[in-house]
Amino acid sequence: MAKIQPLIQNNPKGLMGFLNWIERTGNRIPHPFTVFLYLILFVLVASWIGSYLGLSSVHPGTGKELHIKSLLSTEGVHYILGSTVDNFVKFKPLGLVLVMVLGIGLADKVGLFEATIKKVLLNAPKAAITYGVLFAAFIGHLASDAAYVIIPPLAAMVFRSFGRHPVAGLVTGIAGVGCGFTANIFIAGTDVLLSGITTEVAKAVNPNVQVTPIDNWYFMSLSVLVLTIAGAFITERIVEPRLGTYQGEHSDPQIIELSPVVNKALRNAMVAALIYIGFLATVLFIPHSPLRGEDGGILTSPFMEGIIPIILCFFIVTGLAYGITMKKVTCTADVVKLMSDSIKDMSGFIALAFIIAQFIAYLNWSNLTMWIAVSGSEMLKTVHLTGFPAILLFTFVAVIMALLITSGSALWSVLAPIFVPMLMLLNFHPAFIQVAYRIADSATNMITPLNPFVAVMLGFLTRYDKKAGLGTHISLIFPYTVAFLIIWVLMLCLFGLLGIPVGPGVSMYLK
Repeated sequence: MAKIQPLIQNNPKGLMGFLNWIERTGNRIPHPFTVFLYLILFVLVASWIGSYLGLSSVHPGTGKELHIKSLLSTEGVHYILGSTVDNFVKFKPLGLVLVMVLGIGLADKVGLFEATIKKVLLNAPKAAITYGVLFAAFIGHLASDAAYVIIPPLAAMVFRSFGRHPVAGLVTGIAGVGCGFTANIFIAGTDVLLSGITTEVAKAVNPNVQVTPIDNWYFMSLSVLVLTIAGAFITERIVEPRLGTYQGEHSDPQIIELSPVVNKALRNAMVAALIYIGFLATVLFIPHSPLRGEDGGILTSPFMEGIIPIILCFFIVTGLAYGITMKKVTCTADVVKLMSDSIKDMSGFIALAFIIAQFIAYLNWSNLTMWIAVSGSEMLKTVHLTGFPAILLFTFVAVIMALLITSGSALWSVLAPIFVPMLMLLNFHPAFIQVAYRIADSATNMITPLNPFVAVMLGFLTRYDKKAGLGTHISLIFPYTVAFLIIWVLMLCLFGLLGIPVGPGVSMYLK
């Protein structure tokens, strides 16, 4: 193949040196579960110190003075022992995520997502194949981490079948799946998980604030369109010209066309989806619909409150239509097994959710959350950093932290209890704060060597270039990271400053 000109790997004092430092530093960071154990120990000590010093804050909503309570006091020990189970069971993201997994997991286990991705890629016209890869990568987020091992190698094979450089296809798939991880036109597990955490920590400031899984939908849906165009431009104008003509000896496996039964199953799933959506729309828009609110609106209605079971049913219906046609579902026992397997895959999340739930509960009970929020917001007011620049500063902090902590949910669980209440006291909507975090975490996904999927992507890359290393991977992905982050920040500015809602009824500021 044409030699890839090294951009950064031979400059240990430049960007590569910075990335090497990140790798060395990040490798010293223990597993997220252990990180939260350390954070809990820190909260225990901090609450004792705060209580000893008599620190307090005034709740902006109630005007009540809140003294920091020690978790190491008799009262604190009684709280820890008596609340552990309730903290876990009542941790909002836990139930939301597991319920969603029952539906999304069923559709994934029967093969619906993989078949849909292949259908999109194999049927895209030659002139639009780059756009097809990116679009498939964005909707592929429904399959969660499985998208990393399905889309990039398939994209490489598709590119080569059209006479284009397979590495260009591989990199395009990696960029869409990794750097654009949070963008989607569908409500995915990420929306459910992050909104649950955001709601949980926002209660410290306003118990009536609710962040739903669709509160970022407008922003993320538009992101798919904008990033597809931007990503295609980078691939065709920057990455592919740099690669030159592929002259390697690697032979890709032959791309197998979808069988008639798979096409039939996809058709049946599409029909089922249309019937479900049509039925839902009919019920929603009939006069005096039970899904509408008392005022006849949708924003505050049983429909919005029940969005999780509605989405759950959508994936169950489409998954069953596909699975029954493929004979992967022949009885109810098959459905139970597939759903059970999906829950088993979430065992790591369940363990992490347990320790995160305790961490957030301890922060709230001790009143440390409110003290940090009030102190932080007062400091920002003192330096006159109260408007949109405060959000930009938070995004920058999240970008740096995301290079070291690659688990999006774990990092949000660390940042949210600090920044959500703090920025809410500056009148920012928690769902808007959540968007600022998501773009920072997503854009940097594939340039940090701490992300385990970077090693997987490097393995795919070496199939086409035996000499490829981390520097090669970074040099190819970096243009997407920079472009996606800049575009997302500009979008955030437009949505915020022009008052465009990032989701139904959600603007930059609290009303």
